[in-house]
Amino acid sequence: MFNNSSKIMFLLILMMGTIISISTNSWLSTWMGLEINLLSFIPLMSDGKLMSTESSLKYFLIQALASSMFLFSIILFLLNSNEIMNYFMEMMIFSSLILKVGSAPFHFWFPNVMEGLSWMNALILMTWQKIAPLMLISYIINKPLIIMSIIFSTLIGALGGLNQTSLQKLMSYSSINHLGWMLMALYGGNILWLIYFLFYSFLSFSMVFFFYMFKISHINQLFSLFFYSKILKFFFFFNLLSLGGLPPFLGFLPKWMVIQMLSINNQLFLLTFMLMMTLITLYFYIRLTYSAFMLNYYEINWMNYCLYKNSKMMMFMNISFISSFGLFIISSLYFLF
Repeated sequence: MFNNSSKIMFLLILMMGTIISISTNSWLSTWMGLEINLLSFIPLMSDGKLMSTESSLKYFLIQALASSMFLFSIILFLLNSNEIMNYFMEMMIFSSLILKVGSAPFHFWFPNVMEGLSWMNALILMTWQKIAPLMLISYIINKPLIIMSIIFSTLIGALGGLNQTSLQKLMSYSSINHLGWMLMALYGGNILWLIYFLFYSFLSFSMVFFFYMFKISHINQLFSLFFYSKILKFFFFFNLLSLGGLPPFLGFLPKWMVIQMLSINNQLFLLTFMLMMTLITLYFYIRLTYSAFMLNYYEINWMNYCLYKNSKMMMFMNISFISSFGLFIISSLYFLF
């Protein structure tokens, strides 16, 4: 991507579209920013392969539908002064934004689009493309709808990933589950959501960078990969557990903050349900490493030395170290200062 000047240009326009959406004070300008963002992401998705072209078309159609709903809602919202009509318009705006971000129950397009994308485009779709819709959702939080979306997202994100063999689809269902937690964090306040989103983006980057580096797209490709090195195997496993939010890894910290917020607000049923669904996601993360720890285990010892001379591998090791031991580092700094 970074060797192509036109791709860099579209990436900058994509970022500009998001910044326009979140910084403007007019609904019409936010719609314009979302459209700029959409039209600049389509060329990034299309890299000449059949699957990516199909994914870009699906993405365009879904986003165009959501944008037309959004524009129709804000026009009616501006024209009507009736309180009941305004409430329904807010519901329509909220639904169109949920469709844009790929949250349940409007999530059906998200795994299918993710499956056809390259890893770097998938990372953009999982992280950057969520910023503008989630910020706009924070302006019009509708309590019944956001609670419904949180419950469906955590449930579908957990159960949908159980029977997946494609890693892109598995990461997409993981993203839907995390989106439920992000909406819950958004319900608690913008700062909490921002912290959760930053941690989630970092952990997603660590996993996507690993898959991109070894050109892995399916679970069966992991079987032979794990025979390279003990260190690689354990860091991959720690990254998965961190992404799942298991203590004492870094990924537990944002979940811990959301858990505290829910317990303070006395929403114990919702908290228990979300934690149970997260345990299911941890199950299918652990399933990825069965082959390394249980099945046909052997090692080619003489390959351990030539693996870590690559700069990408060193970068992955540094990211993995932060992901695995970041909570200890943050705790130490907190007590020191």
